Amino acid sequence: MLILIFIQPVSGGPAAVHQLFWNADTTAPRPDTTKGLADTTIKKKTDSTSRHIDSLKISKDSLDAPVKYSAEDSGVLVVDTKAFYLYGKAKTDYKDMQLEAATIGFDQQTQTVKAFGSRDSSGNPLSKPLFLQSDMKTVSDSIFFNLKTGKGQVKNTFLQEGELFVNARVLKKVSPDEAFAGWARLTTCNLDTPHFAFRTRKMKIINNKLGVSGPAFAEFEGVPVPIGIPFGLFPLYKGRHSGILAPAFTASEDFGLGLEGLGYYKVINDYVDLTTRANLYSYGGWNLNLNSKYIQRYHFTGSVNLTFQNTKSLNRSGSSAEEFSSSHSFMINWSHSRDSRARPGTSFSANVNFGSTRFNQTLLNNPFQNFQNQLNSSISYSKDWNGKVNISLNANHNQNSVTRLVNLNLPTANVNVVTFYPFQKKDQVGTGKWYEKIGIGYSGNFINQLSFYDTNFNFRRMLDTLQWGAQHSLPISLSLPSLGPVTISPSVSYEERWYGQRILRHWNTSGQKVDTAIQKGLYTARQMSFGLSASTRIFGTYKFGPHSNIIGIRHEIRPTISLNYKPDMASKYFYNLRIDSTGRQIRVSQFDGGVIGPFGEGTFGGISFGVDNLLEMKVKDKKDSTGKATRKVKLIDGFGFNSSYNLMADSFALSNINIYARSTLFEKINVTAGAILDPYAIDNRGYRVNRLILDPTKFKFGRLTSGNLAIATQFQSKTRDGKDPKEKDKNIPVDPFMTPDEQQRQLQFARANPAEFTDFDIPWSLSLSYSLTFNNVLKSDYSGFETKTYSSANFNGDFSLTEKWKMGATGYYDFSTAKLQSFSMFISREMHCWQMSINVTPIGLYRSFNITLNPKSGILRDLRINRSRSFSSY
Repeated sequence: MLILIFIQPVSGGPAAVHQLFWNADTTAPRPDTTKGLADTTIKKKTDSTSRHIDSLKISKDSLDAPVKYSAEDSGVLVVDTKAFYLYGKAKTDYKDMQLEAATIGFDQQTQTVKAFGSRDSSGNPLSKPLFLQSDMKTVSDSIFFNLKTGKGQVKNTFLQEGELFVNARVLKKVSPDEAFAGWARLTTCNLDTPHFAFRTRKMKIINNKLGVSGPAFAEFEGVPVPIGIPFGLFPLYKGRHSGILAPAFTASEDFGLGLEGLGYYKVINDYVDLTTRANLYSYGGWNLNLNSKYIQRYHFTGSVNLTFQNTKSLNRSGSSAEEFSSSHSFMINWSHSRDSRARPGTSFSANVNFGSTRFNQTLLNNPFQNFQNQLNSSISYSKDWNGKVNISLNANHNQNSVTRLVNLNLPTANVNVVTFYPFQKKDQVGTGKWYEKIGIGYSGNFINQLSFYDTNFNFRRMLDTLQWGAQHSLPISLSLPSLGPVTISPSVSYEERWYGQRILRHWNTSGQKVDTAIQKGLYTARQMSFGLSASTRIFGTYKFGPHSNIIGIRHEIRPTISLNYKPDMASKYFYNLRIDSTGRQIRVSQFDGGVIGPFGEGTFGGISFGVDNLLEMKVKDKKDSTGKATRKVKLIDGFGFNSSYNLMADSFALSNINIYARSTLFEKINVTAGAILDPYAIDNRGYRVNRLILDPTKFKFGRLTSGNLAIATQFQSKTRDGKDPKEKDKNIPVDPFMTPDEQQRQLQFARANPAEFTDFDIPWSLSLSYSLTFNNVLKSDYSGFETKTYSSANFNGDFSLTEKWKMGATGYYDFSTAKLQSFSMFISREMHCWQMSINVTPIGLYRSFNITLNPKSGILRDLRINRSRSFSSY
């Protein structure tokens, strides 16, 4: 290998230039190029005379920077013509320019570089000239370039500028950042024979800025399209930059023809941007969205989203003489989070979603938001003092789009004091005394609540709904040493609640109804409790034979029992209320319906008990070739019950029995279940009577009054390369600066356009979930009880018809109404540099279909063929 370094030549002609080249592989000593030169400040005296040495002069044809180069074959210097040639995989490096070719020639007099390729023994191209400067990369048949002027010309070049690939018959470079191409082909497909391209006779390219072409004609698979465009603009910016956002065309029988997504993106500064989008419809409806994101690294990040919507749709109900029905709505979304490193010990976060209750229902082509009936907001600030005291201030909001009720909780203050030990010595030596382990804590919160209906808002009426309350809790605990396998824990708790109002109800004989009166003021209630609890763990193992794949089953039982005493300090706030003409009465509290619930009346002195179970199995690992490895399989993550018995009660001494279970079956199916059993009988109207129906001999433990069941599972095949999809997900980069609001919006967009987010590496996937809840509740007229049941199922899946075609669907079925409330399906086609997606929503508030064909490249994202239609279902 010949390694050469070209250093700026000095005056003296070709002979001096020749002295500046040497072969690094030879053993000859390096020539001393400084011989014969002297410092201009030195004068040499000879015979009492002095002679001045001329200063070092640089020749006019020298370069202003070193050139590093190498070649596998040889390097040839022609002294007479001041030309130098490199043969065999030659490489040069000059300033920000890099050149690789089979042959490179340099003419020092004209400062011109020439580069050529070669062919192998079969005549195929070999070592074509490769030129790199800044972000421009070209592969050509030949290159002619002037190092001084930065100008050059290349023949049959392939140029890559960002995502854009250009093949030009002739490319002229006029400056480091500008080039002109003649007879060019433009594409974003990275194949040698691209799937599509635009052909133009002339084009100008400005690095990292813009590509401008003259009249251009598209071609697909080499077949030209007769319809062309008068000019083309191809943005080549990198990073954020301002610009127009192109719209998509849509058509709807309810809204008319429309343009969706028309807008402008503005970069305000390095920390803030603004995106403006608008939807315009021919019937007069419109939607305006303003979204701004802000971020300062290590300080905070957030986004503000403001949407105004003027819905004007065709009136299909026939209930009104108007041809169109109109409504106005708005939505405000604000998400903010502060970096914990900005101000250690304090935190501030916000997640605000506030607007018109009908906003989600009037959104077009968004079935997931159409059925979201709840809006919630929270703003929180907290301060921590060395991990001992924590104070948080919160403002919360929730509203229901069905009832149109809005609740505001502001402010809500919470104070927590971590358990401290007042009798513990600062310098503990040895085992402390028992009283030194007495711990005292504190927790308290203050709540305000305002409520109003957005259909009839009145500020004064809203203030009349103001409720406030506070509660304080002082838990006292004592840690005792274990008595063998049993742990003993005594406790004392004091709790006090403050109420800003009380509700007094009485039976109106003349009107045959219950009248209610609200009294404002400051009212207090308090409660104490004493307890002594014991807990332990019991293990049992069943082992299998040596030839079984199951090694053993392990059962862990965790029983707990406690003795509790609670004096009756709340009965004075309870009274008998007649509820019907028959004289039936119930016990109610004057603090029912407040922001803080009432204490339960009655003295409790009894036993609380519960049992929790864990069942797991150890099996042989079939993946292990040695046959010695094992793995654990959980059969039941948790199963048990808890209840209590009041020894001091004269009736209804046994409380409800709470049963729960949770498990992950086959490491695939997640199951969670719970139920509440009432051990007492009821009369013909559903009210409890003091008669136990508990009979363990008949496996009868009471009446089922409420329960819940949730089952969820997900199945998917391995990727085409045989890897686990979970390992693939680990390699997906996560943006740490994306706010929760942005993540939710990105998820909603992916759900609404599933065909554009299809993973063709996974042949099929399926997600299923089912939920069931039921409750036995008192009727609003106190006439008895009724059971309300809610049951639904969700499904989401896709499968590959071929390697390039994929189909999928997602939906929601409500068993309570026996209707498929939401369903959408998609078909997606993988086309390498293009993608085609078909989204169909045949069921829901808005039925729609959408067909989109567009390149995958970001610079051509607005070049799409789009066809969409939507229809309302009401």
